[in-house]
Amino acid sequence: MNTVGTPLLWGSFAVVVVIMLAIDLLLQGRRGAHTMTMKQAAAWSLVWVTLSLLFNAAFWWYLTGTAGREVADAQALAFLTGYLIEKALAVDNVFVWLMLFSYFAVPAALQRRVLIYGVLGAIVLRTIMIFAGSWLVTQFSWLLYIFGAFLLFTGIKMALAKEDDSAIGDKPLVRWLRSRMRMTDKIEGERFFVRKNGVLFTTPLLLVLIMVELSDVIFAVDSIPAIFAVTTDPFIVLTSNLFAILGLRAMYFLLANVAERFTMLKYGLSVILVFIGVKMLIVDFFHIPIAISLGIVGGILALTLIINAVVNYRNDQKTS
Repeated sequence: MNTVGTPLLWGSFAVVVVIMLAIDLLLQGRRGAHTMTMKQAAAWSLVWVTLSLLFNAAFWWYLTGTAGREVADAQALAFLTGYLIEKALAVDNVFVWLMLFSYFAVPAALQRRVLIYGVLGAIVLRTIMIFAGSWLVTQFSWLLYIFGAFLLFTGIKMALAKEDDSAIGDKPLVRWLRSRMRMTDKIEGERFFVRKNGVLFTTPLLLVLIMVELSDVIFAVDSIPAIFAVTTDPFIVLTSNLFAILGLRAMYFLLANVAERFTMLKYGLSVILVFIGVKMLIVDFFHIPIAISLGIVGGILALTLIINAVVNYRNDQKTS
């Protein structure tokens, strides 16, 4: 697979990820710090975004010295575009987590452990899927058309879908898991397993964790093809994807109490998916430059937030 990633770049990225995960898990995920306040979540979200931008700046500086300014500009722009797309699509993932925690009545103080394992699992799963996807695309370029059609369909479906967390328990997978697992009737603190009278039981918290991991696999099927519309370079795809994921826990706590005020966001995300799908389908006829793609994606997000603010303002006026 062709990539701009050199051993130095891969090694530097791995070191950054390990260090930041250690800080996040040891400092923010320690016992006693069961949840984040909105202020702490906002601060950590800012840290993750700043770190991502600094990494991109260092990436650009390295490529400028080794491959030239033109290559550096193009690859850094690809990273930024991919990061913005992945960050935006990750919001929908967070909303699904909120629905799962709400349905299974997981207290905020007990969500910490599930989120930690959820993010770690997402990193491993997406790494595997990205390398597999990059290899497949280089071997079978026609897969990009399938990805494009899939994203187009997913975007339309997202706009039309109705969210109902009360229906989670009726999902065939949830019913199947419950029938195959010896499970306690209630959550047993942060434990995934408990032993009663010498018999090992799972707890509902383990079921929540399984559903969180599976939801990320489902969202990865959407988000990874989306970034292939920007670049198929595994280094840029992986780094932009993982930097977006690393801030998911902070993003969750940031949105947990205000999610109901972002009712229009799913429509903006659906438009982004439709745009990316169309871009992939017409690539042989008309190539949309990365800079224009970045502007369109950023513009869609900005317009969505403005519309959302107007809708919230009108709703607040009606209720006041």
